[in-house]
Order: sequence, then C-alpha cells, then structure tokens
Amino acid sequence: MDDRVMVIISRYREDVAWAEALGYDYTVYDKSGQGLPGAVPLPNIGREGHTWMTHIVRRYHSLAPVNVFLQGDPFDHINEHGRGTVEQLRTMIEEVVVREIPFRGFAWFRIKCDRLGRPHHLHELKSRGRWAGWGRDIPVAEVFETLFDARAPEGIVARGATGCFAVTAERVHARPLAFYRHALSLFESDPDDAHNTGHAFERLWHFVFNGNTAWNKIYPQEPGDLA
Repeated sequence: MDDRVMVIISRYREDVAWAEALGYDYTVYDKSGQGLPGAVPLPNIGREGHTWMTHIVRRYHSLAPVNVFLQGDPFDHINEHGRGTVEQLRTMIEEVVVREIPFRGFAWFRIKCDRLGRPHHLHELKSRGRWAGWGRDIPVAEVFETLFDARAPEGIVARGATGCFAVTAERVHARPLAFYRHALSLFESDPDDAHNTGHAFERLWHFVFNGNTAWNKIYPQEPGDLA
C-alpha cells in the first residue's frame, strides 16, 4: 500500500466494496442517510463537489501527498470502450504518483463548453426530472467569477469532467483555506443543485487546482496557510 495516496469517495447508495480492492487508504463519505459502517456521514446535498470541499476544509492541514477524489461508482467514465475496472483505475493512480502529476481528471473524455455550460443535456426531455436544475443553463462563468474575481473565458475545456480526479496536496495548498470555505458555501447555498452549481464545478475543477495564485487576492490568509 502506497501511503502517499488517500482515496476520498463520495457515496450515495453505491456498493463501494471496490475501494478495498483498489489497494490504497481510503475514506468514504456517505450521503445515503443509512449509516454505512466506517463511513463519515454527510447530508445528501451539493453533489460530489460538496464532499470534496468538505474533505479539503476539514483536512486542509493534514492532506495526503496525493488525493484521489472518486464518486461511489467511478467506472462508467474511465474507459472509452466500456465499463472500467479496478485494475485500470489503479494504473491511472499509479501513473499520477510515479510521474508526479499535480492534477489529473479520470474521465476518458473532456467537456468543451461556453460560459453557460453549453452544449449540455439539461434541456433534453429525456432528462427531465433527473436533476433539480433541469431546464436551466449551467452557471459556469458565474461560479468562475465568484471564485476567482476574474472574467471567465469564453470557452472552457474541462479536464476534470465527472468530478473524479487526483490532485496533490501541494496543488491544493496553492490556494488558502478561505478559498475552499467559500467554495463549500456555494454548494451549501444550492443544496439541491437547482441552480446547477455542482454541474458548473464539474467544468471548473482544473481551474480550482491550476496553481494560479494570482486568483487568490480576494481571500485572506489564515494562520497555517501554505499558499
């Protein structure tokens, strides 16, 4: 087991037995309300991004060197040609560690969108009722500009699609704790994702962890900040 890696899992009702087979230390945040033994309970709000920000805020000063954030079932999107496997996911994580990659998304695809998240499927009739924010655009630019106090690009190519990715503690610490508290508050203010805040973050994770400290100017430094 590589003690440089911590796997953080956001679970609803998925079977997460695969986590043991992955071979790394892991923490499960359980949003099912069913009291999964050994898991950390969280309210079922804010999609997986709420879980990621909760973990970072709580563990900012004690993060693992490499932090792997995964949904309760991360395997549908890691393989272009079918459902992925634990072995494939382990290989992807090992590559991050060996090559010292500061940020890597684990979806096989990237999402290209404009400032409103277009094109997206939140207007499709077949998806009606699947998400609270159905029928609305995705506030990609709004969330970007709230986080960074800078104008969002006209076009974005998301490298953390699906919200499954690995990031080093060093790259997390490029932003002060106040940044992550602010990000967490955005999820808490949109608990059902009716405004599509969670969908916006799926397109912005690579900006959150890009190490651009110039975007930290609106956040106060706190004791112990490593940025």
